[in-house]
Amino acid sequence: MKKKVIALLLAVTMAFGLAACGSDDGSKDNNNAQTTEDDANGSKEGDTKQDDANKGGGSATGEKILSVQLGPNPETIDPALNSAVDGGNMILHNFECLLTVDKDGKIAPGQAEKWKVSKDGLTWKFTLRDGLKWSDGTDLTAKDFEYSWKRVCDPELAAPYVETVLSMVDGYKEAVAGDLDALNVKAKDDKTLVVKLSAPCPFFDSLAAFATLSPVQQATIEANGDSWATKADTYVSNGPFYVTDWEPGSHILMSKNPNYWNADAVKLDGIRFNLIEDSNAAYSAYQTGEVMMIKDVPTEEIPSLRENDDFYIDPIIGTYYLSFNCQREPFDNAKVRKALSLAIDREYVADTLMQGTYSPATNFVGPSWTDADGSEFQKNANGGQPYIDSSDYEANLEEAKALLEEAGYPNGEGFPSISYTTNDSSYHKVVAEYLQEAWGELGIDLQVEIVEWASFTPMRRNGEFDIARNGWVGDYTDVSNTLDILCSSNGNNDGKYSSETFDNAMKESRETIDPEKRSAALHKAEDTLMEDAGCIPLAYYNDFWLQSEKVVDSWHSPTGYWYFMYADIVE
Repeated sequence: MKKKVIALLLAVTMAFGLAACGSDDGSKDNNNAQTTEDDANGSKEGDTKQDDANKGGGSATGEKILSVQLGPNPETIDPALNSAVDGGNMILHNFECLLTVDKDGKIAPGQAEKWKVSKDGLTWKFTLRDGLKWSDGTDLTAKDFEYSWKRVCDPELAAPYVETVLSMVDGYKEAVAGDLDALNVKAKDDKTLVVKLSAPCPFFDSLAAFATLSPVQQATIEANGDSWATKADTYVSNGPFYVTDWEPGSHILMSKNPNYWNADAVKLDGIRFNLIEDSNAAYSAYQTGEVMMIKDVPTEEIPSLRENDDFYIDPIIGTYYLSFNCQREPFDNAKVRKALSLAIDREYVADTLMQGTYSPATNFVGPSWTDADGSEFQKNANGGQPYIDSSDYEANLEEAKALLEEAGYPNGEGFPSISYTTNDSSYHKVVAEYLQEAWGELGIDLQVEIVEWASFTPMRRNGEFDIARNGWVGDYTDVSNTLDILCSSNGNNDGKYSSETFDNAMKESRETIDPEKRSAALHKAEDTLMEDAGCIPLAYYNDFWLQSEKVVDSWHSPTGYWYFMYADIVE
């Protein structure tokens, strides 16, 4: 890996989500901000193997154990339930889908060695590799994929990504209503999975490489229920690594999976994910050599680190935004939402508070999302003009005051005291403090509620907030991936924004096969979202991290993931 500080790019199809879409920063929430945390006391366990794994690159027994920090305790690492970057990063090292994404961002064979699409685009046939195994050594077949995909549709499971990844499959509506067998996903034999769509989906290969659609072992889940994905001895997987030790609040240790089809290409003996929430603790562990890579770099250290060879900044396709609880007063009023949005000085937030590591957001769909003709979607939005002119904050503030008065709250009179909920990592706390000042200009009293990461995402999903920090990092570059999360029925729509016009536009984008009509529908959806101020886009993401130059052959993707499965440690 070479140091890179590059402009946003990539018109390649990226997959393997879990998101936004959230880690501690976004939903696929990126926790750095997108999208991760824990309380890292830096203590070492008495177990010899764990002690050795604490050393950043190896052990006394000669094993190569890569020690990294990507965030705190993940909310879940059940592939069907995860929607955060931190959990997603752990899942991608433990599981492999039918297809996968290579270091160049291209779709590549995974558990399926080949696939074929019918001329009408409705039938997808996947042929699995010979001799696939689970980490426990038992056979893995196409039937496991059929079970796993149908499980995602189970209404009792309530998978947040179900609409995004399976709504185009024939029988989806019946399946999410409870008739799981209606989903037209069939194992024809042990090696052949056939999927029939209700409408063509040009990026379905990306979905087949998406973590939500990882295979999970039916017998293990039926024997252990929801707890199967909470402890090492029941976390059966099929990827390059498998969980061998798990101490919540401390670490998740993964060992090389000898039953993985491509195990000969895996150089590491294991990866230790240190569950550190505090960025200063993470930085200290990096300085002492206990870890060789940290995602959560203390923001106060960034100015002195920028020129270091081990400090990286890389663009990702994601937006740091704020969710309104649109079902609560006064946030059910679009004028109130728009006033709160316009009262924010985005250039100050990005350039000063975030030290230029992020960019000011003038719309929801940021740079590098691609339009139907391959051009940048953002450049074609709103007649080529930004929805919010971030360069003229004073004019925006005056418009905000006028809108608040039109909504019945002149100078904030009669406006209730409101709260802003966030987790405390990266820039989240300083942004929260700034919002108190910015909305104070409107005469609004804002209380800040700081919540631990493990509690934050379920609170947000359950609607236990007035306004909450949120974020989304794309799972693939098709614009539907980011706009879908604001659909009324989407499981990642934490704020419960609901617009018939928006939903109809997204429905049209899914049903038409005409590229121009599809593009027009997607732009109409964003036009509606921005006019309604259904959320507050604040900044466009970049990932920044520290990584020892001894770590080679790893890579970072524009979807916000670090790939260590084929990494090595050199002296």
